Amino acid sequence: MLKGEADCYALARRAAVVAFILMLVFLFLATMSLQVQAQTYKVIYNFTGKGSDGATPYGGPVLDQKGNLYGTTYTGGTEGAGSVYRLSPNGSSWTYTSLYSFKGGPDGVGPAFGSLAIASNDTLFGTTEGGGDFGTDFEILVNSGREVQIHQFGKEGDGAQPIGGVVLDDGGNLYGTTSEGGLYGNGTVFEQIRYGNKWAEHTIYNFTGGDDGGNPPATVTRGPDGTLYGTTSMGGANGVGVVYEVSHASSAWKQTVLYTFQGKSDGQNPVGGVVIDRDGNLYGTTFDGGDNGGGTVYELSPSPAGWKFTTIYGFRGGYGGPYNKLTLVNGTLYGCTEAEGKHGFGSVFKLARTNGHWVLTHLHGFTGGPGGGAPYGSVAVDSHGNIFGTTNEGGSLNQGVVFEITP
Repeated sequence: MLKGEADCYALARRAAVVAFILMLVFLFLATMSLQVQAQTYKVIYNFTGKGSDGATPYGGPVLDQKGNLYGTTYTGGTEGAGSVYRLSPNGSSWTYTSLYSFKGGPDGVGPAFGSLAIASNDTLFGTTEGGGDFGTDFEILVNSGREVQIHQFGKEGDGAQPIGGVVLDDGGNLYGTTSEGGLYGNGTVFEQIRYGNKWAEHTIYNFTGGDDGGNPPATVTRGPDGTLYGTTSMGGANGVGVVYEVSHASSAWKQTVLYTFQGKSDGQNPVGGVVIDRDGNLYGTTFDGGDNGGGTVYELSPSPAGWKFTTIYGFRGGYGGPYNKLTLVNGTLYGCTEAEGKHGFGSVFKLARTNGHWVLTHLHGFTGGPGGGAPYGSVAVDSHGNIFGTTNEGGSLNQGVVFEITP
């Protein structure tokens, strides 16, 4: 090879090497950009507790098909007894509307931990911890903001303090739980059948506080065949809660305990209820216990030999694990811890199957202050993977916030 040709070859090779290095740098920077932008946390509303604005949003928001968020606050509103609100997307911001302020009387006081249920006709359903006699459930007509009381609890042994909200069936009937009251004082499961503009309320199970469990904070989850699934925070053979089902046979309802918590690696005090996938598997959480002390996430799978229990994750900490229901989207579980996380003010996480194993990703750790803290409610996830939730504390006036995590 001649010298000139060698020099040209060397220059070409050097240029190729430089181009390759530049490509690697570009790919590295692109990867770093994806890691940085993998999730963005922002507060989209700060509650103030002033005027008709709410405060202390224990319950998480729900999404309608138009992308509007609906939720409740435990306090605030014009009478300080709580409120129902809507957040509507408006470009890059959100427009807040107070739909209803509870008056603190027969209409209810303090909508607590349960998320609202949305009917197809833009009607919202929920429960209040107090008001009436010992709590109520209600419907809100979104277009008019009118509240219709469905039932006042605390009469004739029908239960008290329905703090978990309600679920709807295809016929527009409601199902839920009361955390107290009933024949034995340990809570109930109820059914409310709609007849035109009127409702008929039936207690379909009374918890005894023994092996069957007691004090169910969360509402039930309804399976495809109408079976109701739930958890009790206390009771059971070990006194730390159970997972149960209530199934309908002929004209009667039957309660069956699916799993009794032991207070060991399986966790204890499952206050949040369960969700169900298309294969009939149940997923839930415990607020406390587990190998790491901060609560657990578990799976219950049906089989011919019975239900199989598996602990799929254990949180670290002495107290303050997940308090509410998980959210299940395309096989991925999303949820919050109330007082776990890097800064001790709670966290948002997701659990996804990878190569047959569940892998947890921490999406956000709350710091308290303006960014919010202590998320008690469930999260809502839209079709783009954006996650919405609430914190009970923090924000600009320490009255709680609504947040969004964008992937």
